[in-house]
Amino acid sequence: MKENKLKDYRVLVTPTSYGQNDPTLRKQLQTEVGDVIYNTTGRPLSPGELLELIPECDGFIAGLDSIDHNVIKEAARLKVIARYGVGVDNIDLEAAKSKGIIVTNAPGANSVSVAELTVGLILSLARRIPDAVAKTKAGEWPRIVGWSLEGKVVGLLGFGSIGKQVARRLRGFDCIILAYDPAPDLLFAKECGVVIHPKEDVIQNSDFLSLHVPLFKETAEMVNASFLNQMKTGAFLINTARGELVNEASLYEALKCNKLKGAALDVFTHQPPGKDHPLLGLPQVIATPHMGSHTDGSLNAMGWAALRDCLAVLRGEQPAYRVI
Repeated sequence: MKENKLKDYRVLVTPTSYGQNDPTLRKQLQTEVGDVIYNTTGRPLSPGELLELIPECDGFIAGLDSIDHNVIKEAARLKVIARYGVGVDNIDLEAAKSKGIIVTNAPGANSVSVAELTVGLILSLARRIPDAVAKTKAGEWPRIVGWSLEGKVVGLLGFGSIGKQVARRLRGFDCIILAYDPAPDLLFAKECGVVIHPKEDVIQNSDFLSLHVPLFKETAEMVNASFLNQMKTGAFLINTARGELVNEASLYEALKCNKLKGAALDVFTHQPPGKDHPLLGLPQVIATPHMGSHTDGSLNAMGWAALRDCLAVLRGEQPAYRVI
């Protein structure tokens, strides 16, 4: 009976990488429900684009699309928004809650992949790898001097799932790992040799400072001029969390005046940032296209978590990872 009911449902899937590495994800979804609409634009959808699709949908496996109150208002049949990832800051949660729409996410699914990229960016900054590659390919043979991680202080602002995975991977580099979190896992910190400190201490003492906090009103543009002035002169900033955590104009000034030695950014306030973005013109900035979660393991884990929770709600069951 429940299986037949699912055949009456239509599901919108907007992450363009959904099922990319595991075709059985799409196959199972298409077998379970009556109709599936896929995003073919190659990018997240705007509210205007969603308004054309959402009124006839019962389920929504969502990427980084902007799901505002207008979209929610027109979601006449929608029962569930299953986020293909962790962050839900692009969803108007209050509007969804008031309409009785369940929102789920996939906590931990991309933690290892984002942590691996974070460590890769730290090493790229420390050893100036992009600069070395570009000059060698241009026919040069420069003597590039970098910085060893051994004995340096790596600070983690946020010690949740991703922050902990970063710490685990940094242990072998013999660096000093400091972390701040409002509710730190003290046992894990002790096991990994991480020292928990107040936020200001982590900011002021880190040679490499990596952001791993969620985006809330309280954290939006937390990395502003005041924050950057507290950092060590010559330190590096790494952001694989959310672009909106950083006031990009302030970061640009801090890099231009050599307050910071460099920055590695996988995320920007507006994505893509555009080739004329001031930060992209600085040689000491490493920029990547929000690729932290884009590995086979991460995409598969996010896909299955979103699929299971979406189908659970449509069946009238409780999802595993309910946000509201």
